[in-house]
Amino acid sequence: MKNILPNILESGKDSDIAISVPNKEEISYKNLKILVDELSKKITSFGTQNEKPIIIVLKNNAEFMISFLAVTKTNSIAAPLNPDFTEEEFNFYLDDINPSLIITTEGHPVISQAKTKGVPVSTVSFGNGSIDIDFQSEEYAEKDMSEPNENNSCLFLHTSGTTSRPKGVPLKHKNLLKSLDNIINTYNLSGDDIALVVMPLFHVHGLIGVALSTLASGGQIVIPEKFSASNFWGLQKEYNATWYSAVPTIHQILLIRADQDQAPKKSFRFIRSCSAALAPSVLVDLEERFGAPVLEAYGMTEASHQMSSNPMPPEERKAGSVGKPTGVEINIMSMESMGDMLETNKIGEVVIKGENVTSGYHNNDDANKDSYVSGWFRTGDQGFIDEDGYLNLTGRIKELINRGGEKISPLEVDAVLLNHPSVNEAVCFAFPDEKYGEVVHAALVTNSEVTEKEIQEFCSNSIASFKIPEKIHFANELPRTATGKIQRRNVAKHFAE
Repeated sequence: MKNILPNILESGKDSDIAISVPNKEEISYKNLKILVDELSKKITSFGTQNEKPIIIVLKNNAEFMISFLAVTKTNSIAAPLNPDFTEEEFNFYLDDINPSLIITTEGHPVISQAKTKGVPVSTVSFGNGSIDIDFQSEEYAEKDMSEPNENNSCLFLHTSGTTSRPKGVPLKHKNLLKSLDNIINTYNLSGDDIALVVMPLFHVHGLIGVALSTLASGGQIVIPEKFSASNFWGLQKEYNATWYSAVPTIHQILLIRADQDQAPKKSFRFIRSCSAALAPSVLVDLEERFGAPVLEAYGMTEASHQMSSNPMPPEERKAGSVGKPTGVEINIMSMESMGDMLETNKIGEVVIKGENVTSGYHNNDDANKDSYVSGWFRTGDQGFIDEDGYLNLTGRIKELINRGGEKISPLEVDAVLLNHPSVNEAVCFAFPDEKYGEVVHAALVTNSEVTEKEIQEFCSNSIASFKIPEKIHFANELPRTATGKIQRRNVAKHFAE
């Protein structure tokens, strides 16, 4: 049997449920394999080209999972995109990806844009146990019928672009399979696990971190179309979900609403947090209120998602740390002398090595030259490894605030602000200043009346005066990306304007 991604479905028992879509349908492993096989044959007969992307524009649903796995069974690369992108964003991605086909739903705006660019379009729909695909274009005159192997790319994503325009990241079958293996081993996932999917499937967190890792362990995924705090605990109870993974924003929403939503005192086998820093105070509150261990993990697109995680009990989990390496080599590189690695507790750039790591960015020689040093991949994150081997992140290197030569980690200031009882969300960022070059500003979402002066005085108990935000911006909500991430540059731009 070839070592390719769709073969993860062999992990489940034929009669077991693989996918549940609330109020719609359940698909067994046996039926899922049949559906994936049928759709991949239809796509291949329409015409695919070796390692050329097929864009998938679908919401979180059964159609997404079937289409994604079917594309990875052909010799094409699946390139999922956010279905809520603007016309301008779709234009950028269509040009950058140059797909051979688009799979979407009837009436989606991307269809007219694709037709303008001469990209073939198909629409899929799932119901009554069958998947239908309608090709709205002529089939290829020339077809490449070769079959994929583990060294072929099967997933094409873009980085979040925290510091510049998004970069294309191709990932191979073997990258993903290694990553899934790492995630399964970290959390002891098995056929008894039922994951509630709250993150978007067009992003590595939801797709690899939850959906594929659960299927690869023979478990069940429950896929509501979108995250809804008011429906969350009802779904958890209905399906007996054993775990979920989300960004800190979602954890905080669930915490704030816990009593009004009658959340149980004991719930999941474990709760996972990833994609942004989880404040230690929030981690403690989550564990106390929901009666489950909360494990913070560290992932990035270029590493097929997970690189490190706090371990399952009875091993120690450290609040404020992203845990131990999970099947990935992690080191700390000196930022002064490239290639030199630092000892325990010394701060430098986090670098990684492993079978899950991408071989390089798509058509971007400059980024590739910059990203690899002596076989190590540079994450762009700053941090240190403590004496117990736990990784601690201190910020994005390009997001450090340089106030008159003093380098300030915005993560450190965020953590202090989040300890104030009136603060629900906090994001610090660099603001231009004539005297110091940059100073610290902060944007806060609060739950009660509090003044700028009170916040600054509170900070003075924990951090040096030069780190205290010179200005506090109060807001009802902070600008977010489609995956719920808060990017400092977006917040900075928003409040600068």
